[in-house]
Amino acid sequence: MTKNSILRIGGVPEHFNLPWHYALDKNWFAEKEIDLQWTDYPGGTGAMNKDLRSGILDVAVILTEGIVADIVNGNKSKIVQWYVKSPLVWGIHVATDSVILNDKEFSEKKYAISRYGSGSHLMAFVDAHQRGLEIKPEQFVVVNNLDGAVKALTTGEADLFMWEKFMTKPFVDNGTFRKVGECPTPWPSFVIAVREEYLEKNPVVISNMLKIIQKSCKEFAALPDVVERIAQRFKLQPDDIKEWMKAIEWQTETMFDKMPLDSVVKTLVEVGIIEDRRLSDL
Repeated sequence: MTKNSILRIGGVPEHFNLPWHYALDKNWFAEKEIDLQWTDYPGGTGAMNKDLRSGILDVAVILTEGIVADIVNGNKSKIVQWYVKSPLVWGIHVATDSVILNDKEFSEKKYAISRYGSGSHLMAFVDAHQRGLEIKPEQFVVVNNLDGAVKALTTGEADLFMWEKFMTKPFVDNGTFRKVGECPTPWPSFVIAVREEYLEKNPVVISNMLKIIQKSCKEFAALPDVVERIAQRFKLQPDDIKEWMKAIEWQTETMFDKMPLDSVVKTLVEVGIIEDRRLSDL
């Protein structure tokens, strides 16, 4: 490993990724001569996929279904590890004054999505498939991020918005949104993906990075003030964080069982997002 190896990594600015910042604050990456440069991606998975493809990013902490679909469609990256092994619970939201009263009224409605290929885009297909509905291309409205979704729903440009339920809860609490349903991912929610070129040239850097983040996840989850840290940083209610902490399961071991990825591939094939692909391609 070369001295001070630069590692450009991206992830959403959400509570899931605080173990990365914890490890940075502890200088654990620097101790292994890794110059880990973190970039927040409010635009989510679609934006990270774009930057992995262009070489702006070396690594992404990214939604499982989003990176699987993009790798099948030509993104030359590899999934090297789970990051969060528990499912992500997507809240399904409408504007507070929306005529949609419950989750039986989604047919032919417009979906706000951060961008095509994002989790909010792909999970709309998954949720619709589970409900026996079909979504057409004209039903999607690209809004870039959470702020864009607020604007789209409140102005009536879009009807529905799917996002992680705890990050949107402040908007439910203040009356901007109503949550009318939930859709848990039927697989582990986040993976760590690396550009193939970077992985081939820097295998030791990636190996050390994985060991550090596994250690950080384990230590961060055990902090006595972890609830207060998350609540303060993201302006969330402590009781909501306690509920979230009961469900979250970060990857804290080196073993990587790829078999749950098979379920992702099969589901994305069923909803028409990708063509069938071998698990080894991921």
